[in-house]
Amino acid sequence: MEINPEVTFKHDRSLMYAKRPKVLIVGAGLGGLTLGAILQKSDTPYEIFERTPEIMPLGSITNLTGVCAPLLKQLGIWDEFCSLSRKMTTMQIITAPEMETQFVIADVNDPVKRYGAESRALPRPTLYDLLMRQVPKERLHLGKKVLSTQQGGNGVLIRCSDGTEYEGDILVGSDGAYSAVRQNLYAQLKKENKLPASDSLPMPFLNVCLVGQTRELTVEEFPDLAKSEVQFKNVLSRDKPYSWMTFTTQENTVCFSVFQYLNEESSKENDAFKNSEWGLGAAMAMCAEVGHFPISSGGDRQLTLADLFAWTPKENMSKVMLEEKIFKTWYHTRTVLMGDSCHKLNPAGGSGAVNALHDAVVLANYIHALPDHPIAEEIMDAFKAYRKERLPHVQAAFNTSAAFRSMVDAGMKPKIMRYVMKNMPKWVNGAIEKRILSNRPQLYFLPRDTTPTEMVPAYQPSLELERPEPKQKPNYHQQQHQQQEQPVAKEGAQAL
Repeated sequence: MEINPEVTFKHDRSLMYAKRPKVLIVGAGLGGLTLGAILQKSDTPYEIFERTPEIMPLGSITNLTGVCAPLLKQLGIWDEFCSLSRKMTTMQIITAPEMETQFVIADVNDPVKRYGAESRALPRPTLYDLLMRQVPKERLHLGKKVLSTQQGGNGVLIRCSDGTEYEGDILVGSDGAYSAVRQNLYAQLKKENKLPASDSLPMPFLNVCLVGQTRELTVEEFPDLAKSEVQFKNVLSRDKPYSWMTFTTQENTVCFSVFQYLNEESSKENDAFKNSEWGLGAAMAMCAEVGHFPISSGGDRQLTLADLFAWTPKENMSKVMLEEKIFKTWYHTRTVLMGDSCHKLNPAGGSGAVNALHDAVVLANYIHALPDHPIAEEIMDAFKAYRKERLPHVQAAFNTSAAFRSMVDAGMKPKIMRYVMKNMPKWVNGAIEKRILSNRPQLYFLPRDTTPTEMVPAYQPSLELERPEPKQKPNYHQQQHQQQEQPVAKEGAQAL
């Protein structure tokens, strides 16, 4: 395929057969699989390319608040999702080594009545499996490590390490914090002096994390499993730069996350690693360092993290870097980024997966609203509208995640943050709740979720889209001019 950046077809769509733009999705993470599941419900052709020869989803728990319920209902998987997950309405803040509960963060309102659904949590691998079953196997190509990409006015091309090439009309980078698609795109823009200086800087990271999931346990081994809701316990160390979390699951397993907060010296020690997924050796080394930390199981027997590690298959554990950055450049020509590829959020706020799914909803809306045979200019206008719609929500989530990270860190500032959280006025809680839970995007081209709620959903520009007639061009300005800044969200994030 000859990709000519100078060529942009000018054509009369009424004289050409209907052809939907083909989408190449690089990365079979939560965002990429969700986008694939959505496109499967439309007439848009797509393929997903994953660099690993088999998908081995690692990680701990994934909490999807009610803001994802409309999408899961539109995809027809809400009931199955509920059967695989547990309701999560509280988080206990505990201090170590005395293991005293300092306070409990609870959802005091009726979530179903307020915003349509409760928060539910499930192991990350379980969510992966659910989403993968929505994508036909022939659409998912494993062992396809992308080495280079090329784009121009007449298409996109990816080249993989096994020598294969694939052509399409749109390229979506959903391949994580160290996205090959982003690196290729940024290299092109840098040559053309179109890349902002901040996008060339490395991603900062302030902590590392050990994550995993135990085998199925009995109530005798871990008494909290007898409770119907997720038991989410966040333990903060008084004298060490660590915090650790445990979560019970519907599968009678326990998911865990252990955070190490880096100083200048420990940051340099970890800086040698340039990939977000480290090997088993690094995970085992961290296990040895933190195994004596106490945990709360809901019973009389005093357990430690070492007990969880002993119950955990080694392949279920990994050590990861927790970068934090929102890139300025999300798209150019026919290439667009989503999820961690363009905004990496600290997991302390629990919103990384939510924002990946929301990216997929909004991006799919704009792709679906493209005309047949879209030219590069029309595609780039769609990507511009996608970024404009998503950026305020991503920025608010970034601020909230940073605030939660600060709350569980060590030192005086986190103590002040915890005091503020414990004694937060109701109006501030309401402002934060409104910002986080009013943004419930839906797909405009599938039947809407019409669940009645007290909290009105935030305005969603892409919900007003429609596909233009053959002789018309798409126009996003009518929808976008109504999009408003969200001062309440900003205040809420600052208050937190």
